[in-house]
Amino acid sequence: MPKTIALVEDDAAIRENYLAVLRAQGYHVDAYEDRPSASRAFNANLPDLAIIDIGLKEEMEGGFLLCQQLRNLSPTLPIIFFTARDNDVDTISGLRMGADDYLTKDISMAHLLARIAALFRRIDLMRAPKAQNDETVIGELRVDASRMTVSWKNEPVALTVTEFWMLHALIKHPGHVKSRQQLMDESRMVVDDTTITSHIKRMRKKFIQLDAQFDHIDTVYGMGYRWQL
Repeated sequence: MPKTIALVEDDAAIRENYLAVLRAQGYHVDAYEDRPSASRAFNANLPDLAIIDIGLKEEMEGGFLLCQQLRNLSPTLPIIFFTARDNDVDTISGLRMGADDYLTKDISMAHLLARIAALFRRIDLMRAPKAQNDETVIGELRVDASRMTVSWKNEPVALTVTEFWMLHALIKHPGHVKSRQQLMDESRMVVDDTTITSHIKRMRKKFIQLDAQFDHIDTVYGMGYRWQL
């Protein structure tokens, strides 16, 4: 049975473009142009994944309200914020509300489809019995690549899919510098340097919230980033 995706986007041309691409991939897509119509639909029946624009018609933060509603209805339903806005405040606000990832509208369709597939894969893996050990342990860090989960000092770290693969790239060879291009390649994203920097900042903050002394994600100016032992 095809997965159901809810697409909440107020721009008709963009909405139709995404609809065509997602349906061509075999997904069942329900599209909504504003928060009230999406909200009513979510109360009646939950999708398998939601892609939500932040600004919806006259509601500049309507997408945040929908995310809160969905999180109250389901703690695990994958949510992607999809927006023309790319500033750190919006991103952090969205992720704190429980979104799984945050993508700007200038990313490629291939990148969007890869993110959707990765989120579905993570949900399926979390539900499946654990069949093999695919963990990497470095000091207090534990990364399970098969389930896409991370813990620090036995506390879970809620990374987005993008952040997970960037961290995974950094810990493959601890102490070795990964360039921004290498991080983009590993996480299957094509973005500018500022966006990479924002992802790294958010990842650091999540670890620091658990451990104020955390200092293992090191910036090597002019070169990239590394996991410092």
